Amino acid sequence: MRIVFMGTPDFSVPALEALLEAGHEIAAVVTQPDKPKGRGGRVQMPPVKLKALEKNIPVYQPVKVKTPEFTQLLRELAPEVIVVIAFGQILSKEILDIPPFGCVNIHASLLPKYRGAAPIQWAVIDGEKESGVTTMQMDVGLDTGDMLEKAVVPIAEDETGGSLHDKLSRAGAALILTTLEGLKAGTITPVPQTEEGTCYARMLDKALGDIDWTMPASAIERLIRGLNPWPSAYTSWNGKTIKLWQAVVAEGEPSWKGTLPGQVVRSDRHSLVVAAGEGFLSIRELQIEGKKRMDVEAFLRGCSLSEGSVLKKKESE
Repeated sequence: MRIVFMGTPDFSVPALEALLEAGHEIAAVVTQPDKPKGRGGRVQMPPVKLKALEKNIPVYQPVKVKTPEFTQLLRELAPEVIVVIAFGQILSKEILDIPPFGCVNIHASLLPKYRGAAPIQWAVIDGEKESGVTTMQMDVGLDTGDMLEKAVVPIAEDETGGSLHDKLSRAGAALILTTLEGLKAGTITPVPQTEEGTCYARMLDKALGDIDWTMPASAIERLIRGLNPWPSAYTSWNGKTIKLWQAVVAEGEPSWKGTLPGQVVRSDRHSLVVAAGEGFLSIRELQIEGKKRMDVEAFLRGCSLSEGSVLKKKESE
C-alpha cells in the first residue's frame, strides 16, 4: 500500500522498518521538528527522521499539521492509508478523510483502557498483569476510534516502563502489518469502543516520581519500575536527591514494628530497607545526585545513611 507514516520517537521506528521490509511504499514520513536536547542544548533529529533519511524517504516536519497548506500537501501525496504511531500532534478531520483506508493509529494499550499520553508506564504503575497494542481507525476524539486488531503482551513481575516500551514497540510493528492486510482484503470489522473500563493515562512529569513513603511498599515498588528510565522515582535525604532504580517488597521483622514511613530499618552492604505506609521496601539499585547508578554496597561506602535515617518527599523539604 502507498503510505504516509507519522511518528516521532524510538517507539515508532520498528513499525516504519516493518512496513518497509514488507514491501509497502512509504510516500513520506511526517515527524515533529528537530529540537534541542540535553544539557548542551544541541539540536537533535527525531529517531523516525533519522531512519527515514537512512532509507531515502522524504521527510516533512510541520510545526502544525492542521494548516491548509500541509493538508493540501498530504492530498497531493495521495496515500492509501496514513499510519500514525506516537506522532505527537492531533489530526484534523480534513486529514483523517484524505486516505481511502483512513488513518490507522498504533496505540500502546489494550483499548478502551489507558487512553492518553502514557499508557505504557501507567500499566506498570497500576499493577496490571497484561498490556498490549491496539490498531485503531482514528477519529477526531482522543484515542476513541474504532478498534481494528489487538495483540496482548504479558507484564512481567520485574517489568519496567522501559522494557515494556520495547516489547510493545515490537508488537505494534508486527500488528500493523496484519491490520493493513486485513483492511485491504476487507476482512477486518471495526469494533466501536465503549466507555466501560476506560481510564486516562495522563502525561508523565518529574513531580510524579517524588516518593510518598506513606504509600504501601508494593505501590512504591511499582512506581519505581514504571518510571524507569524516565522520569525516574526519587526521594530526598539530607537535602540530596536520591533516584531509586530497583527495589523489591521486603518481609518485615518484629523489631521494625512501629517505624515511621521513610525510616531506614536496615542498612548494610547487602540491603537498604525502608519502612513504607504499609510494609517495607528493600532498595537494590540507586543513584545519588552527581553520581552514577550503583548497588547498595557501593552507595553506602560513599555516604553516612544508616539505620534510623529518614527519607522524605523532596517537595516537603
